[in-house]
Amino acid sequence: MNVLVAGGTGFIGTHLCTELHERGHDVTALSRNPDDADLPSGIDLAMGDASAYDSIVEDVDGHDVVVNLVSLSPLYEPPEGTSHHEVHLGGTENLVRACEERGVDRFVQMSALGADSDGTTDYIRAKGDSETAVRESDLDWTIVRPSVVFGEGGEFVEFTKELTTPYVTGLPGGGKTRFQPIWVGDLVPMLADIVEDDAHVGETYEFAGPQVATLADVTELAYEAEGKSVTIVPIPMELTKLGLTAAKPVPFIPFGPDQARSLEMDNTLADNDVTAFGFDREELTTLRTYLELEVEAPAAD
Repeated sequence: MNVLVAGGTGFIGTHLCTELHERGHDVTALSRNPDDADLPSGIDLAMGDASAYDSIVEDVDGHDVVVNLVSLSPLYEPPEGTSHHEVHLGGTENLVRACEERGVDRFVQMSALGADSDGTTDYIRAKGDSETAVRESDLDWTIVRPSVVFGEGGEFVEFTKELTTPYVTGLPGGGKTRFQPIWVGDLVPMLADIVEDDAHVGETYEFAGPQVATLADVTELAYEAEGKSVTIVPIPMELTKLGLTAAKPVPFIPFGPDQARSLEMDNTLADNDVTAFGFDREELTTLRTYLELEVEAPAAD
């Protein structure tokens, strides 16, 4: 199978391209900066910007499946001169159009848990609008909505440390925002299965990890992995939003009001679709295990 992975040199893309290559598929990683790729030999590289149709249409041609992983991080303000809608919606529309015009039927769209055209953040609205573009296309599509993803090359744990300091730190709302992080090593095999099996056409899957963790929990784990402790000092959410709004024009502060609004939303789910791929949720990798911390002993009866 010939697979084009748009965003193939990014965090999830690198892992997915490697997985598909190891399964025997012909894989091309499409990226704006393919020279920065850290991929096994045998994976083809292509340069293109999904936001610019003419730069990607030729690369789409001749593939059986296109996987769209192109994304801006929800954790940071978009780079100056761009936006979530330009990258997510514009990039998705261009890839869908290229597939339709070049006869590529299968399309796998990476969305996000909570994607909603009427959502409270630019990122969530852009992801929701992108899903609509995919569903309204003539393609055989599958949409994947993961919770926050962690693992080698990921930014979730590092972002938490950027937001805090060891020993004593403030967190918006005391860090009560809830996440259900999923390890990239658990997510990627399911993405590869979706690519390989037409039985997943027309489905929207929501994936999350085995445990719910607050931002405070993640902060404590991140510093515990470094042998440090941390005490959380709550910062009122209204003060956080005011501060981040004021900080938005400052180039070296990457957080803004959109990130403050995102901290008011939990990123969890009740029905985890990992079971449709043969996974037991409790067997998935926890953040504590990934960070090579001792597993907590069960409480005594």
